[in-house]
Formats: sequence, C-alpha cells, structure tokens
Amino acid sequence: MEQTATTPPVNFETSPDQYQHWKLSVEGNVATLAMDVREDAGLRPADYKLKLNSYDLGVDIELADVLQRLRFEHPEVHAVVLTSLKPRIFCAGANIFMLGTSSHAFKVNFCKFTNETRLGMEDMSAHSGIKFMAAVNGICAGGGYELALACDEILLVDDGSASVGLPETPLLGVLPGTGGLTRVVDKRKVRRDLADDFSTLVEGLRGKRAVEGRFVDAVYPTSKFQEAVATRAKELAAKSDRPKTGPGITLGPLSPAIDGDGIRYQYVTGAIDRAKRLCELTISAPVAPQPATADDYQAAGDQAWAIRAFRELDDALLRLRLNEPEIGTVVLRATGDPKAVLAVDASLDANKSHWLVREIIGLIRRTLKRVDLTSRSFFALIEPGNAFAGTLFELALAADRVYMLDHPDEANTVQLSPMNGGAYPMSNGLTRLQVRFLGEPDSVGKALSHDGPRDAPAALSAGLVFSAPDDIDWDDEVRMALEARAAFSPDALTGMEANLRFAGPETMETKIFGRLTAWQNWIFQRPNAVGERGALMTYGREGRPTFDFKRT
Repeated sequence: MEQTATTPPVNFETSPDQYQHWKLSVEGNVATLAMDVREDAGLRPADYKLKLNSYDLGVDIELADVLQRLRFEHPEVHAVVLTSLKPRIFCAGANIFMLGTSSHAFKVNFCKFTNETRLGMEDMSAHSGIKFMAAVNGICAGGGYELALACDEILLVDDGSASVGLPETPLLGVLPGTGGLTRVVDKRKVRRDLADDFSTLVEGLRGKRAVEGRFVDAVYPTSKFQEAVATRAKELAAKSDRPKTGPGITLGPLSPAIDGDGIRYQYVTGAIDRAKRLCELTISAPVAPQPATADDYQAAGDQAWAIRAFRELDDALLRLRLNEPEIGTVVLRATGDPKAVLAVDASLDANKSHWLVREIIGLIRRTLKRVDLTSRSFFALIEPGNAFAGTLFELALAADRVYMLDHPDEANTVQLSPMNGGAYPMSNGLTRLQVRFLGEPDSVGKALSHDGPRDAPAALSAGLVFSAPDDIDWDDEVRMALEARAAFSPDALTGMEANLRFAGPETMETKIFGRLTAWQNWIFQRPNAVGERGALMTYGREGRPTFDFKRT
C-alpha cells in the first residue's frame, strides 16, 4: 500500500521509545507533555528543518500516540500541562517549508489529521476526565496557538515577548489550518471585531491585551508562572473521575503484514485493486471468548477485540488516506459470527461507567468518526456470513450506500444493539441512525426496538440498507455501482459526500471540518498561496509575494 515508488509511505505507528519531539513526565495526577522538536528529524529532513518548535506530520503522529497512551496506559493522569522545553518559544506552528514543498493532497490530509488530533484532546476533556492546560512559555503562533486553543485553559507568561497569534492571513495568504478561527469565536467567544483584528496581526497579542480579548485565560510574570501553572493543573486534576492510581493497559505494536497491494492485521485486512481504484477493507468478528467484565478487560489488555480491531481499522484508514490518494472507493465488509459482536456490545454497555471500558468506547467512537471524515466513497456489502451487527453495523451506517444480498438459500441478516443508540455519536452530535432518519425520527426508535435479526427485505423495509438485490442481480448491480462511482470526478465526490454525511445541526467540530475542507481545497490551490510568487512559496525566501487582488 505504497503511494509511489519514490515516496516512502507514511507509518502511523510509533511508541514512547521512538519519540523524537515530545517529552512526557507524570507526577501524581498531573502529566507534563513538553514539545521539544528536533530540527533535523522531520519526515522529509532534506526538504526542511523544524525550527522554532514548528511541526510536521511526524510531530503530530507522536502527539496522537501519546494522547492515546495517556487514555489507556495512565488512568492516574487527570490533567495534562502542554508546554515547551525551548526557551522563549512555545510553538511556531506548522512548518511553512514543509507545506510549501508538499503536494496538495498531502497538505489537506496533514491538516485533517492535526484537526482530528486536537479534537481528540477536546474529546478527552469531555469524555475521559482529562483536562488540558497550555502553559505558553514563549511565542505561540499559527498552529502553535491552535494547539493551545484545543486545551481547556491557556496560561501565558508575561515576559515582554511571549505572545499568541494567528498570522496566516497576513504572512502566508492562507487561513489557520487547524480550526483556529472557529475556536476563537465559537469556543473562546471572542468578539468578532477583536477576532478580525487579531487575525491580521503578524506580531499577535501579549500580556493583558491577550487576556482582555479572551485569547488566553491568564498571564503571569516569569517569577510566578511555573507556580501558577502547577497550582491550576492540580485544581483541574481534582475535578476528574478517573482512578487515583493505575494500572492501565499497555498498547503494543500492531505490526501489520504488508505485501504488495495488501495489508493484513489480526482482525482487519485490506486489498487494493489499482485498476478499479478500489480498496476492499474487511473487519472480522472475534473468534475467541471476549471479556465480560471490567476486570476481564483489564486482564485482556490491548488484545481485547474491541481495542485491537478498531486500532487496526484506524491505522488502515490513515494509511489509505496518506499513502493511497488514487484509491477512491472503499468496499466495507464484516465477517464472522454476529453473535460474538453482540456479546461484546453487551459487555461494553454493561461496564460503560468503568474508566477502561469508557476509553474503549471512545476509541471506537473516534475510529468511526475517522470513517465519516475520510474523503473516500464507502460502500458496505452485506453478504451471507456477515457480522454487521451492533457496533459493526455502525460501519454500514457510516457508508455512503449499503447493499444487502437477498439470497433465497443462504441466511443473511443484520441486527442492532443498544450500542447503536448513542454510544458513537458523529461530529454533529447525532447518532448515525438519527442522521439516517432525520426526516422520519420515529424510525430510529422502531429500528432500535426491533427484537432480533432482520433479513434483507426487512432491513430494506426498515430503511437500514440502500438496496437488496437477489442472487441473480447482485453481482451486476454491485459491479455497475462501483464502476459508476469510479467514473465520477473525485473532487466532486469529496464535496458531495462531505455535504451529505453530516445532516442536522452544526457543531464546532462540523464547522471546523466543513469550512477547512472548503478552503483547503480552494485556497491551497490558488496562485496567491501556491503560485510561483504565492505567499506560501516566497515565505522565508527572497522577495515578497505577488497577489492577484481580484475578489472571487
């Protein structure tokens, strides 16, 4: 599953012993996560240096990994202080030279991943009992400030030079790429005119002005800063309902086997057909007995199916996004015993108040969101021997279309569970059933109250599948649907799918992805940004950018 012969594929697996850019320390119930980016350790070190704690995808892959480990391996952590080990610099944001030398597809997927990581921090605050505080000890600009904005609180040192800012518009001719503008006005409730002024200041804001505009929560002189950070971190930690002590569970490597156009994990397999620009992604139900109690989950560790299978699926989706830009359609299958999936669902639902089970449900929720937010067409195919039940049926609900074979001689059924009723909300805050039946809300209750499995005609009648061809028409209907999809413009499909997947209310999360998808696919391709004299291409080099000043 490689992008080209000359471009090495991105690997999203890492571990603490491999970190090059982050230092994690834990003292009591407070963790300190310090950014200390190695200039010479970028994903493409020949193209750029990661100066001033600027970051590229590799830095963010490490951040995503450490957040996941805090969830599962450190239940004793109730608050995280995000700071920098560089003197007088917090973070300069995404590395501009990395952006300038990257393909359009890479830039967009880089921004999408960083968005998901920062939203993951807010997810931890909302669901895991882990609060975040940014201890901004120096210049904090662009993506660095967006990283701070993802925290619950921002404390800024008042040393005469430390500042926060979003200088993308005046410096680079683009916009903040990780939800900065949205979080400023939606999350921090900054007044529009103040936000407008702030977003055009190259130098950002310092001290009291930053507090008065609500861009940070407090400022402290250098002599009192560390004490104030420690005191406030303990106060935030005291609000958590996580265990006072461990142990947690260790997340081991996934180590997929990659062979040509195939990738194989324990429960997930992917097979690419390049001629059809298609990937078949299959997840299998558990075979061995699975945990029934919270203690059982603790004992099973990362080998529990609910953890392992969805970590694998998440990794496969990320590899597909970054390494396979020409693969436009994903065929989803679930195989195995649906009763085994329903048994897992029963144990998750029964133990959902336990910290570890809560984290497992959160892992599944975020992975399903990764499907929703992936710019590929997803078609779920439900055939005899399928395991589309309960949690795995959420994958079918996440698909753009669901085809279910109505076979006269072979049983083929689907079934819902209590986990379909609210455990895995989408970015808009609704369940996938609620989004599916937005115009007929009574159908949600009817779908969930049905006792037992549904065959193809019943699933079609209930609105749970798009089509239920018989065995005579199945092959032709599926083939024609996939061939038709492959013939459409991928750009148009990306826009169409993103518009259709998130019906209903808008949230800060949907605004971030909806707005950024639009501007990234437009501004990132405009000459004012990436032309020969565009701002991204001339930044840090000789001369000033040249703009076409016509408004469009």
